[in-house]
Amino acid sequence: MADSLETFLAEHSRLSRRYFLKHGVAAAAGVTALHQLQAEVLSRAPELQQAIDQLESNLTIQKAFRDVSRGNPKPHTLSEEKRKEVGLTRETWSLEVISDPDNKARLGNPLSKATGNALDFNSLLKLGEQHAVRFSKVMTCLNIRDPLGTGIWEGVPLREILWLTKPRDNIRRVFFNGYHNDDPKQIFQSSLPIDRVLEDPPGLPPVILCYKLNGQWLNPERGAPVRIVVPESYGFKNVKWLTHVYFSNLFHANDTYANGNNDIDSTLKTYASTLSFPKQVKPLQPIPVTGYAQSGTSGLAKVQVWMQKNGDSLPEDDSFFTTAPWVDAEILSAPASDHWGGDLPENRIPNDTIGFDNKTGQPHVWPMPLMKAHWAILLPGLPAGKYTLRCRTIDANGKAQPLPRPFRKSGHVAIEKKEIEVTA
Repeated sequence: MADSLETFLAEHSRLSRRYFLKHGVAAAAGVTALHQLQAEVLSRAPELQQAIDQLESNLTIQKAFRDVSRGNPKPHTLSEEKRKEVGLTRETWSLEVISDPDNKARLGNPLSKATGNALDFNSLLKLGEQHAVRFSKVMTCLNIRDPLGTGIWEGVPLREILWLTKPRDNIRRVFFNGYHNDDPKQIFQSSLPIDRVLEDPPGLPPVILCYKLNGQWLNPERGAPVRIVVPESYGFKNVKWLTHVYFSNLFHANDTYANGNNDIDSTLKTYASTLSFPKQVKPLQPIPVTGYAQSGTSGLAKVQVWMQKNGDSLPEDDSFFTTAPWVDAEILSAPASDHWGGDLPENRIPNDTIGFDNKTGQPHVWPMPLMKAHWAILLPGLPAGKYTLRCRTIDANGKAQPLPRPFRKSGHVAIEKKEIEVTA
């Protein structure tokens, strides 16, 4: 382990020098951050640092995202020729932005194929020259524990497209759907109140028509050529292969995902999960554990763990284990500016990404809301026996997981448990 630690420090020293020479005095903050990272490495036990060195990058390359696409066949599996035919390439894509025919909004200039003014990809990019935004977001499915992937999403705020339609009145909601094989039974749609489109809550980026992920064009699996991305929402709101946006006087949600008893208004929750831990160790051998924490709309203040010997009584009348002897884990620092992963162009966070400093490539705050952060802890050795390891988060409001929203069908937040055996 000593050799790997020395290699790690030498590499980061080399990066520090290269960064300083390239950017001069402006790089001082970045160099300081790398030196701080080196100090953190030196202060950790070698076995814990070895586990940390194996963690995945914070951003996910497109092909590594987990796929939960809908459709039969799934649109991204269509041939290139078929995708061109149905408008799922950048050259052939167009978007209709019209009034809901059943609950009409008054639009002075609806964008439709019938009138020949549907929004095409080049027009969207033209809007992007003035209005494009970039922000980081972890993409998570409402009913799956682990995130699908994390990226820097880029596109044009949906409200900019709304203004092109010259809206007049009777607009209370917007809903949208993507291509699903021209089969009405396969249409999947989500919706938002119009105020979320027009105005961003404090600390949240806008809802966007997204065309890039990690600085590269969306690929078909990720919803190319254009998808909706709603920063604070679970995956079902982030409709892929976008073809239609409807402005409506409807007063309630009409999401397909409401079927199945799903909470369609739930926003990303804060929770912790393990990534690596030994399933079997020797008596009194220290136990390195790593994991990630999703920082939801309520932020992230702490990650905690609790090791319980099997057979010991659980706290009575305390199903959330609020009185258990939890101990704090270390939330790892943000990566060095060129260690975010995700196959970013020039291996750096793109300039003008919301929440990041252009000079240093570092986030303004860490952990960042709507992102993942890694955590680690070296637990003391234990006597022989069988144990259960649990982990949880404390959000920025002081609420311990699974609170404040412990209910199923509104995003995973159950406290995870893993079994560990201490045996000679």
